[in-house]
Amino acid sequence: MCRGQKSHQNCPCRVISGEHLLWGSAGTGALKATDAFLPAGLQNDHKALMREVEQALHQLHASEKEKRKSNGAEAHAEARSQSQSEAPLLPFARVNAVTPGSPASMSGLQVDDEIVEFGSVNARNFQSLQNIATVVQHSEGKPLSMTVLRSGERMYLGLTPKRWNGKGLLGCNIVPLQR
Repeated sequence: MCRGQKSHQNCPCRVISGEHLLWGSAGTGALKATDAFLPAGLQNDHKALMREVEQALHQLHASEKEKRKSNGAEAHAEARSQSQSEAPLLPFARVNAVTPGSPASMSGLQVDDEIVEFGSVNARNFQSLQNIATVVQHSEGKPLSMTVLRSGERMYLGLTPKRWNGKGLLGCNIVPLQR
């Protein structure tokens, strides 16, 4: 409060509609505390500029938020449309163990699921399990899209590699398919 007092009752300032006003010398009128150090002509320029900055920041943050949201969805949709327009991808690996309570288990991954796509890895670019390990390491805490074949049916899963009580970031074991 003003000058260390508990209320504005006994001080030379006034609070009107939430604005702290200081009384000028010799009864010259009230000044807002924030405007006290700006010349009169600059007060309006400063206010207008701050309004413009605030609006620009709101627009920037809103557009970035939309861009992040749409980039993930667009990338997944594009990958799906590419894979649907080309010959269907074949599985390149199989899940042979899933630990209960693990990120893999929570995503719905099951033993004997055959992996068709794991993030950016698919049968066309898969060389070794190191490809999957690299994707997992670079995606910690970020959702990955997976496509698996389960009993001949294509399924789409979301898996987020993360630290948990067990070993690794996934909690499953993946083996390459022999072709």
